[in-house]
Amino acid sequence: MRKGLRLAPVELTVRENNQLIEWTRRHRTSQAQALALRSRIVMACAQGASNSETADRLRITKQTVCKWRSRFLERRLDGLLDESRPGAPRQHGDAKIKQLIATTLNERPREATHWSTRLLAKKLRVSQSTVSRVWRAFGLQPHRAETFNRLLNFDHV
Repeated sequence: MRKGLRLAPVELTVRENNQLIEWTRRHRTSQAQALALRSRIVMACAQGASNSETADRLRITKQTVCKWRSRFLERRLDGLLDESRPGAPRQHGDAKIKQLIATTLNERPREATHWSTRLLAKKLRVSQSTVSRVWRAFGLQPHRAETFNRLLNFDHV
């Protein structure tokens, strides 16, 4: 016999069910994986599983199941999406980031063999830390670029 509070049933529309199935198939980024897990939680609850059973099946805590079940019941699919995070908004848009990456990969500075964070920041009128963050985020290492390494290769002499 079940103990505890009686859980509100989770009933899905066809559209919600299709969307949840689509979200469970995502696996590229950590954000997509988080959304996939939330979708699995809701789908398990919709099949009649209790919070404890769902938690055991998905190897997560019961509190996590309770959180996403209640958010879904309150806000439906929108409740499963990430909410905006606190903090300052971005100072540079996608166009500036794209320009920074393109310049890093496709241009060479006049006064050096490769870009440094200071040189590129000066050219694009952004901070050095912005250049550093973008390079780190996209795995760019201009000092290790093939063209620079060819300059150091003395086999062609």
